Amino acid sequence: MQVNLRSFKQRVRHNQRSFRRFLTKIEKNPPRHLDKIAEAIDAEVWQEVDCLSCANCCKTMSPTFSNKDIKRIAAHLEMTTDEFKEKWLYFDKADGDWMNVKQPCQFLDLRTNMCSIYEVRPDDCAGFPHLKKKKMTDYIHVHKQNVAYCPATFKMVEKMMSRL
Repeated sequence: MQVNLRSFKQRVRHNQRSFRRFLTKIEKNPPRHLDKIAEAIDAEVWQEVDCLSCANCCKTMSPTFSNKDIKRIAAHLEMTTDEFKEKWLYFDKADGDWMNVKQPCQFLDLRTNMCSIYEVRPDDCAGFPHLKKKKMTDYIHVHKQNVAYCPATFKMVEKMMSRL
């Protein structure tokens, strides 16, 4: 399904507080079989959300780049790791992470919402939005953040609220 970012942002503003409260409640007192419920909801979410019609994560967030990611992507771009870092990344001293210098992501084609390095993208991108991690309670803090950026995360929380 096509994602309308303007409508999505309005829905986020309207629901963010209640979603945050709900996720905090789950984090403190997880229901039985939460991981199985999340897995079932994940399958439903991807029937309803098309990432290529959105790409809001690539437009508004930066993945963290591990040293393994940097080596892999630099080799793919036929650059040294130092050249890659100098051209595209900065080091966030507070978190100790390598991040994109600019947003939207330099590897995002804004006309198609496709990633030019998709096959070697950072692990952080490959796992996003982390909906069905095996221990969901370990990712609640991530979902609290991502619900404002990712329609799939928003849809997952919405569905969980209706079932729990």
